Order: sequence, then structure tokens, then C-alpha cells
Amino acid sequence: MLAVEETAVGGSTVTSASVWAVVCAAGAGKRLAGTRPKAFAALAGRPLLAESLERLDSCEAIDGIVVAAPPGWEEATILLSEELDCDKVSTVVRGGRKRGESVRLALAEIPEEVEQVLVHDAARPLVSAEVIRRVLGPLSQDWDAVVPALPLTDTIKLVAGERVVETPERSSLVAVQTPQAFCAEALRAAYAEEHDEATDCSTLVERRGGRVIWVEGDLHLHKVTTADDLLLVENWLTKERR
Repeated sequence: MLAVEETAVGGSTVTSASVWAVVCAAGAGKRLAGTRPKAFAALAGRPLLAESLERLDSCEAIDGIVVAAPPGWEEATILLSEELDCDKVSTVVRGGRKRGESVRLALAEIPEEVEQVLVHDAARPLVSAEVIRRVLGPLSQDWDAVVPALPLTDTIKLVAGERVVETPERSSLVAVQTPQAFCAEALRAAYAEEHDEATDCSTLVERRGGRVIWVEGDLHLHKVTTADDLLLVENWLTKERR
């Protein structure tokens, strides 16, 4: 049985070429207004987290997975991964108060030999092998981080309270998603510094002068925040399974 905070992948050999994934699943999901953490909200009859775990586990590019679980739900996360036969799930850690702390705790469980790390939010359950391939590709070209993103279609306003102060040029803006891919060395260095307020990992790499590139994201990588988001993603998932 998988144990909390033990680092061992079912007999596989860890090499520097390995790619490991961190799954951030510790969010409370208050805006879902449910009785469970967001990762365990029902999506098509099973926990939302199940979708990300299965997809990452079945992806040939991924060699190991560490999950940052909702506090108090570590054992439930272990049982879920076992029920899904997700053999690549190596470790389940207790998630932190904020996302940055969850990533730091999970990152500490990834073997030092691993050179590439993928960080994904369980709140974006419809992750595809194609997007994973796209974000991992540029790492071989000496980029420190790769983020999937979509160009914005709405006009964006910068505001101060009720007052609009600026309208940024839309062509220079993109909406960033996960999974994000990193050179492990750059990511570890970023999380050795202040990280609590970062809303995504690439921001920390940017602050240290790291080279970050964006690639095409996926409309279906919609983030589940509200009940309406959950319904939208469930509809997409139902169509995908037909």
C-alpha cells in the first residue's frame, strides 16, 4: 500500500531523464459550496482528482507523480490512486495553507536525480497527453519553464477600485493554464525563496530571471472554481467519452 511521504516508485529506476509530476489538489473549493474539498467534488460520478491522476498516470512521458492532498484527506487520496491503479503515484503529502507551500512540500519528495518536473492543478481535470508533450518539448532547448496559454479574446481593463486606469494591448496578453513544465533545478531554486503569494510556479522562475516560454494551451483545460465550471467540464467529459 502506498504510504504518505514515502518516496518509492513501484520498483522503477529513477534516472536524470525522468519526468515527474506534482499534482496540486489541496484547495478547499469554498466557491463550490460543497462539503468536501474541491479535489473530491463529484465529476461524472467520481472525485474530480481521479481524472488528473488517471491521465497523468497513463501518459508515457510521466515517470512518477507526487500529490499534494487536502489536509486530512491524505489517506483518501492514497486509496483513490490505488483504486485507479495509478502505479506512478509515489507519494501523497499533506498540502499547505497556500498553493506555493503545497508545491514546495511535493517538490521535496521528488528524487534529486530528476531533471524535469511538471506541475498541474487538479482543478483542471481534462489534461491531455498532447498538452503535456507541448510543454515538455521546449525544455530540451534550454528553456527553464514552459506554460500552456490561450490568447485573450476579451478586452482587459486595469482598474484601481471603481476607476479604470488603463487598457492593456490585448495582443500582448495570454491566459495561462497548467500543466506547466520546468527544469527541476530552476524550479527548486525558485521555491527555495519566498513563494507563498505566487499563483503559479512560472512567476517564481520569472522573478529569478529564468527563461520562460508559452505554448498553445487547450480550451478544455478550464479551471473548476464554481458549480457552473464543474457542470461545464462534466459536459465536455461526457462528450469526450462518447
